[in-house]
Amino acid sequence: MSAIVKETVFSNATPPSGVDGIRVMIVDDSVVVRGLVSRWINEEPGLIAVGKFSNGLKALENVLEVDPDVIVLDIEMPVMSGIEALPEILKRLPGVQVIMASTLTQRNAEISLNALSLGAADYVPKPVSNSGVTTSADFRNDLIEKIKALGAKRTKRTSSRAQSSVGSSSQARTSNSAPRPVLTETTTVSKPEVTNSPGLSLRPASKMRPRVLLIGSSTGGPPALVSVMEKLAPKLGNIPVLITQHMPATFTGIFASHIARASGLVAKEGIDGEAVLPGRVYVAPGGRHMIVERKGASAVIRLTDGPEVNFCKPAVDPLFETASKVYGASTLAAVFTGMGTDGAKGADIIANAGGSVLAQDEETSVVWGMPGATAKIGACCAILPLNKIADKLANLIQGIKNDTE
Repeated sequence: MSAIVKETVFSNATPPSGVDGIRVMIVDDSVVVRGLVSRWINEEPGLIAVGKFSNGLKALENVLEVDPDVIVLDIEMPVMSGIEALPEILKRLPGVQVIMASTLTQRNAEISLNALSLGAADYVPKPVSNSGVTTSADFRNDLIEKIKALGAKRTKRTSSRAQSSVGSSSQARTSNSAPRPVLTETTTVSKPEVTNSPGLSLRPASKMRPRVLLIGSSTGGPPALVSVMEKLAPKLGNIPVLITQHMPATFTGIFASHIARASGLVAKEGIDGEAVLPGRVYVAPGGRHMIVERKGASAVIRLTDGPEVNFCKPAVDPLFETASKVYGASTLAAVFTGMGTDGAKGADIIANAGGSVLAQDEETSVVWGMPGATAKIGACCAILPLNKIADKLANLIQGIKNDTE
């Protein structure tokens, strides 16, 4: 029997005619994990498990045949690891959304963040043991939520994929495989430098020079933030940068070190009670909210163990809301790619206090949840593609006004 018959599950692989479905491939060396995750997927309306493979090489050999929208890719596997398979998979099936699955070790956290720079869309922390995977509701919920969000973005592009697949897909698919349904995007919006389409209103930027830059992000955020900070660093001047990225505790220190290497700035996890210093970058540590308080003429960081906000800890809203009280109209904030609505409430508070808020646009966001929610409430002075954000932030920091932006 061929490898594809041994390794791939084709029951429920293609949804009934007219039914939309996000196609998911699972790649993990544990048969327990493969079976459990595929069952979870098939139990969710709109999700279809189309392939199960025990290592990266088998996934690579069959990815065109299976044609998934999302791949859940384990890091540590025999024959070919997930990090080895990732770039080759993306070459064969460009645009497929890959979620790296890794246990919460320092080594795997580093590998997961490197995988994001290689093109993975996100990662999901996996319990160390199979029994932990079986009993962890958090792991299941986190994984399913990310599959749905990333798969929705992937399937929006199926229409263009269908046109290009006349040649390549016909060769890749077996003759008895049913064609996948064509999912079309309901609206097409041109993407000027500043998005101001119907329903999205922009505010004027603050007349005050910024004294702080706040950043909020989630899914897709780490590589986006590293690229922006690398470009922004020479123009940052004396203002501090405070970042809340949705991440577990094992990851945030490594993320800060990635920013430091890329930007040349001092970047680290925030420490409770420390002063906010000019030109430094502070990352909210995983599992704690990072807020800002005034202490005399200075601002200090506070870390809190309060409940989750917007189902997140750390969350963006507490940082935005508290920093706005300290810096007022001199607050500059940016909301990058991420699931959910975290940051929108805080961004509105910043804008209403006279500060400036930017959001990443839909086209360049991995998931346009957080920046989309911020844009839709009218809190932004600009909604920009990723490659324009650093320049806009630099202009605002330097007091340069450009009426065309």
